[in-house]
Amino acid sequence: MWAIVGLGNNPDRAAFGVAKLLQEKGHTIIPVYPRAELVHGEIGYKTLSDIPLQVDVVDCFVNSSLVGKVVDEAIGIGAKAVWLQLDVIDEAALARARAAGLLTVMNRCPAIEYRKR
Repeated sequence: MWAIVGLGNNPDRAAFGVAKLLQEKGHTIIPVYPRAELVHGEIGYKTLSDIPLQVDVVDCFVNSSLVGKVVDEAIGIGAKAVWLQLDVIDEAALARARAAGLLTVMNRCPAIEYRKR
């Protein structure tokens, strides 16, 4: 289960297309966005802590200056991994995630990684 932070209903945003691809590859997605919108048929939540299910991966489509808070919340909910998208950089936040036992990826996109296969 992938919680996608920054996923709303704007088809021009990268999160929208990446989330759709993840669904097509068999992943369950959970939109996390302040408006808690229904996206790609999935119920959205305002924050990670609002999600009533176990989250495997927290995929971060937020500005680097904001991602530390998201990573800390991912640690707090017991996520298994955090994925910081292209150009989302926060070495200190990733170090905290690693210290908490989470798998980490930074400055990469799962859609690009799938296409490499």
